[in-house]
Amino acid sequence: MQAAGGGGGPGCGCKGIRSCLLCEGPAPAAPPPQGEDNFTYCPATGLAKGNEHSEFAGWAFPFPGVFLVEEFISEDEECEIVELMDRDDWKPSQSGRKKQDYGPKVNFKKQRLKAGSFTGLPGFSRKIVAQMKACAVLSGFLPVEQCNLDYRPERGSAIDPHFDDWWLWGERLVSLNLLSKTVLSMSCDSEDTIQLFPISSKEELSPPGSFTQTSSCRNSGEGGTKCFLSPRLVPGKEVSVAIPLPQRSLVVLHGDARYKWKHGIHRRHIEHRRVCITFRELSAEFSAGGRHEELGKELLQVALSFQGRPV
Repeated sequence: MQAAGGGGGPGCGCKGIRSCLLCEGPAPAAPPPQGEDNFTYCPATGLAKGNEHSEFAGWAFPFPGVFLVEEFISEDEECEIVELMDRDDWKPSQSGRKKQDYGPKVNFKKQRLKAGSFTGLPGFSRKIVAQMKACAVLSGFLPVEQCNLDYRPERGSAIDPHFDDWWLWGERLVSLNLLSKTVLSMSCDSEDTIQLFPISSKEELSPPGSFTQTSSCRNSGEGGTKCFLSPRLVPGKEVSVAIPLPQRSLVVLHGDARYKWKHGIHRRHIEHRRVCITFRELSAEFSAGGRHEELGKELLQVALSFQGRPV
């Protein structure tokens, strides 16, 4: 049996420690290590709530920097977009994914950038980008790069927890989730602690001001005994937050969710074919007043012509 990682299977694009079902060999193999998410993000409240069967059940903390819109496009629009994508070739990528790139040629390690064969975002994205203007969090968002990713369970598709580059790419990462639901897993390597609060019966955070330093109880008469829990501190690296992504939903990561938390998708969360479109904007260095403002303008002019083909 071939060792996991390093690629070698037909249609496999894995390198180094990455692997997929195409290169792990015919014998049954354990999937790459995947931690269990112990919190789930609630879009209605902006809270990450402890999962029922985890040690954090009944606890929550604010999880800023996530914006989620369900049914961002219609089912007919989804079918049309995927059909147009499938007319172009999908190139093998890491961890069982396939990809189509629309963007400049970049060497992130050496921080070098040139337009190369970039001819713009695809024509079908013009309407998607226009619809984004209705979202206040995307005010002024000008995508300069688009990456389409194809995930399939038969390839063991996944993407390891990672930060997107922030030398070239800006504050907001925007992804449109197509063909099936999935889960975006957020993890943190920081030694910093996260303050958890007990959730009230109304599934709201108990006011921090009502906490004492230790757990305490008092008799409230006919209502019985009420207990008050102190906030709980846990290391950030012990926390993983699941963000459920419904089919046809749009998710925006910004602020802490962009810069403090890694994002990834576990193999077990790809149950059917999934296609994702990710749009990225330029960083301050390539925007108005930045060191590479002129290059940024040139790239945006190309991107927003919407005449591109995959590079």
